[in-house]
Amino acid sequence: MSLSISLTLNGEARRVLLDDPRVTLLDLLRENLDLTGTKKGCDRGQCGACTVLVDERRINACLALAASCDGAEVLTIEGLAEGDRLHPVQAAFIAHDGFQCGFCTPGQIMSAVGLIAEGQAGDDPERVREGMSGNLCRCGAYAGIAAAVLEARRKLAEGEKDQAA
Repeated sequence: MSLSISLTLNGEARRVLLDDPRVTLLDLLRENLDLTGTKKGCDRGQCGACTVLVDERRINACLALAASCDGAEVLTIEGLAEGDRLHPVQAAFIAHDGFQCGFCTPGQIMSAVGLIAEGQAGDDPERVREGMSGNLCRCGAYAGIAAAVLEARRKLAEGEKDQAA
């Protein structure tokens, strides 16, 4: 049984035919749409490596059926930068060494973008760690990740003030 869904993927309207209505959003992204930045870690919603934004909310793509995203706006790590200009969270991760092996980095970055957009980052590293506790880093780059999120939050807030003026 095949099923057709429509979604906005990284700003582009897409119509996708699902051969199996049980396919997860993660498998659709990686195996059908060749967007391999979203990683398959545990495949059980425990590590956060597959974090993407769906309608501006953080989700574990391994737990979401692709069919449930019909009509949704999906943002993956591939759609975050604007051309050659990195998103402030991406730039901050580089500046603060917020990664080591890099496997968890796409999910960490997407979670950080969502955390900041939700207004939950605050100015305290402990609050950031709590807000991103669903994203695991086996290398232990948590200090750099927290510093990157705090810097990106400040820069994004400054940008909003500049646009309002």
